[in-house]
Amino acid sequence: MTIMKRLIISILLFITIISSSSGQEVNVTSAFDSSRIFIGDQIYFSISVDQPSNLSLTLPFFKDTLCKNIEILSGPVVDSSSNQDGRIKIIEKYIITSFDSGFYQVPPVFAEMKNENGLKRFYSDYSQLEVMRVKIAPADTTFKIYDIIKPYRAPLTFGEVMPWVLLVALFIALAWVVIRLIQKHKKSKKAVETVVNPDPAHVIAFRELEKLRDDELWQKGEIKNYYTKLTEIIRQYLENRFRVFSLELTTSETLDALIKTGFKRDASFKQLKTVLIGSDFVKFAKYIPEPSENESHFQNSWDFVLATKENDVINEAVIENDKIREGSK
Repeated sequence: MTIMKRLIISILLFITIISSSSGQEVNVTSAFDSSRIFIGDQIYFSISVDQPSNLSLTLPFFKDTLCKNIEILSGPVVDSSSNQDGRIKIIEKYIITSFDSGFYQVPPVFAEMKNENGLKRFYSDYSQLEVMRVKIAPADTTFKIYDIIKPYRAPLTFGEVMPWVLLVALFIALAWVVIRLIQKHKKSKKAVETVVNPDPAHVIAFRELEKLRDDELWQKGEIKNYYTKLTEIIRQYLENRFRVFSLELTTSETLDALIKTGFKRDASFKQLKTVLIGSDFVKFAKYIPEPSENESHFQNSWDFVLATKENDVINEAVIENDKIREGSK
């Protein structure tokens, strides 16, 4: 009977050890969307970390290239999800391309964990990619060359034309209704409303940045709240200053939209990119920055607004003109 009890206790202990170790398992995977591409094609390179939600891991970050001849065009875009088992899955995506044919192998990617026991890393497998040249077949000279036959144009039928006629008639009717409503609105409007010009975009941004600095959020341990408010201030400034509606965009979409406005990839652009990507790592990857990094991101935000603000001479001229008008009254 004693031997049977010992056997049962040993089995229970073994099951407990197995379940506790599996609950702390960390899986890191990395892969391309496709294993073969042609020169110049663009695909995603994804890094996925499946971990317990109570672990704090630092995810990898690539800047310009994954390895030799594989270039990073944009990213990373970070996303995360959780399940009922107390685990969380974090995914980083880069858009990559290559202009040199050949077989490439990206070394394993790792996520690392620092604690009182030291440094521990979790590695993925190798990721392989074949970059192919476009094969252009030579002209076949074994047969006689004939002229290309022109495409045959079938005559239009009443059924094909009628929908377009109805669409044009509907458009004309709607335009007439809109014009009538505008004319009616102009007649009923008695006075012109006074438009109050808001503060310039940089004045609003500096005011909010000063308030954020005075709140001392990261000094109180509210790191995520600090970076959330910092990026909201910068994104609102981009909307007010450059009409880039960044509050609903990801970091890569925001940077692309800013470039489309004519903004150059200068030092100010790099400062903005550093702040937005650094904030994403804190908010989505649970990265805990050093105090010097918190100060650096704040200073980069301040310098970006200072370097890209509107010309103060224009604002002073408007104020002086208003003073002259008030004096004439």
